[in-house]
Amino acid sequence: MVAAANHQLTNVDSGGVIQIAAACALVGLIVAWHRPGHPMGWILIGIADFFVLDGIGTGYATLDYRHHQGTLPLGPVAVWAAQSWAPAIVLFGLAFLVYPDGAALTSRWRWVVRAYVVLGCAWIAGAWTLAVLAAAQHNIQVDAAGSLTTGQNDLWWNALSEVFFLSTGVAWLAWLGYQIAAWRRSSGERRQQLKWLIGGAAVCAVSGIALVAWATMPVALGVIATFGVAALPVSLGIGILKFRLYDIDRIISRTLAYAIVTGLLIGLYAGLVLLATDVLSLSSPVAVAAATLIVAALFNVLRRRVQRMVDRRFNRARYDAEATVALFAARLKDTVDPDSVTGDLAAVVQRALQPASLSVWLRD
Repeated sequence: MVAAANHQLTNVDSGGVIQIAAACALVGLIVAWHRPGHPMGWILIGIADFFVLDGIGTGYATLDYRHHQGTLPLGPVAVWAAQSWAPAIVLFGLAFLVYPDGAALTSRWRWVVRAYVVLGCAWIAGAWTLAVLAAAQHNIQVDAAGSLTTGQNDLWWNALSEVFFLSTGVAWLAWLGYQIAAWRRSSGERRQQLKWLIGGAAVCAVSGIALVAWATMPVALGVIATFGVAALPVSLGIGILKFRLYDIDRIISRTLAYAIVTGLLIGLYAGLVLLATDVLSLSSPVAVAAATLIVAALFNVLRRRVQRMVDRRFNRARYDAEATVALFAARLKDTVDPDSVTGDLAAVVQRALQPASLSVWLRD
């Protein structure tokens, strides 16, 4: 309602903030419901709450100080609430540092987490102090987006922000290096959890950069990118709850395969159209139709070959299982002994699927 009255509906969700807040709220509620003792659920809920508070505050502050010259009630409170982006950012960084167990990685990292929390609280207090000082001095100025501009150039605030962001960047880089090294050493569930984290962070980063840098992207890509920024909180929730944890290999292989196939087909399509129109001097409709038919005919063949190549590198379990089943099928053609087939079948299922227990029943 505030955004509608403020005529701020255009480009409200720049950077996918709405999608991140919604995803954090949903995933946080699920994690808190299933694992109430885990701090990650409450951290994600806090991120969503502060983003919502920030949106309401900036909308009302713009409505008051940009359109009504500060005559509406509770304007200073709205300016104070508009500074809620600060605790949201601090909690977002904290979510990384306590993933996936809800605590510091080691005893040494415990001091890093504590230092980050202390520095983050100081930075949050500084952001809210700007709003309090502006209200006390009756000098509240906001930009077109509703963000407070009063005091943003103060030396103490600039120094505090530089220290916070520099320290946070160093801590995140050190944490990322530690997690990459841990991923190379890990196996089983911990390895899959780190894959979900890295995959979600990569999709979120690429989508966020695309939204900020590519302002004129097609509508379909814009929708995909805005929902892509929500991949990080979703991946955090999956990693913590261990829900369908091992599907990450399949998701990565499918995503890479379709991205490669799409790129190859687009390049092939463009090349065929240029060849037909510039070299063979065919009309544009004929060239487009011919290129479309060729690309459609090659899609399934190219997809299968690329998928197999990607599975061999990124989804090795599926690749090995398919190879094992194919060898068993080849041996089965020349085998007539039921006992031999039964033993071979049990061995193949054990290698391909690795079940906890296995038994073969033969019907008379």
